[in-house]
Amino acid sequence: MRKNMTIPGLRKPLTRTHQKYGVAGVAALGAAALALSLAPNDSGAETEDVSAAPVAVTSATGERQIKDVHAGITDQLAQADQRAKDAEAKLKAEQAAKAKKAAAAKAKAKADAEAKAEAKKKAEAKAKADREAKPAANRSVARKPVYANNLDGWIREALAVMKEKGIPGSYEGIHRNIIRESAGDPQAINNWDINAINGVPSKGLLQVIPPTFQTYHVEGTSWDIYDPVANITAACNYAADRYGSMDNVNSAY
Repeated sequence: MRKNMTIPGLRKPLTRTHQKYGVAGVAALGAAALALSLAPNDSGAETEDVSAAPVAVTSATGERQIKDVHAGITDQLAQADQRAKDAEAKLKAEQAAKAKKAAAAKAKAKADAEAKAEAKKKAEAKAKADREAKPAANRSVARKPVYANNLDGWIREALAVMKEKGIPGSYEGIHRNIIRESAGDPQAINNWDINAINGVPSKGLLQVIPPTFQTYHVEGTSWDIYDPVANITAACNYAADRYGSMDNVNSAY
């Protein structure tokens, strides 16, 4: 075992603790002295400071040096701890942002899927309705009669239109008046009676003048006064308004 050291001028010998502090102080102060001795001069060259005097080392100086080291370590630990906390907070914020973004993407995907499903449902419903309506339309077309392009066919088609529009008249009444007025010629025109003299000659199967045809024209038929069905329906519409029905007409009307 080493004995306690005794330094001249001290009343008591240095204990091992004092020796420890002393060595640390000497080391620190020695480094400081070396740094000062190597301080650059005005010319930039390093010179030895020969005027530096020996530094006295005491236990108080050593303790102060140790405290400074401890304070530096404590400060570094505190800074490291703060950096760790900051990194943890940043990581949590990034994770929260990612979670929020993922939730928004999930919600959007769900909404898109629901919208797509709804659109598909509507499309299927429309397709079903179209499929159901198509046979009905085909049946309606199939039931629509095809009329002959002659006097009999014209009268029968005109009667179908009149029935739909609520215009009275019978096959016999229409046929009788057509034979008297035009003998069944849809292009017939009267160029000699008073109407012709007044510039509005009677035309068509039932010899209708243009103003009467325009006034009593039946919707859904041609605007051509010579069209057989349009001429018959307009004349019957006029006769219904003035005489109650074409069946009541037995002479020029």
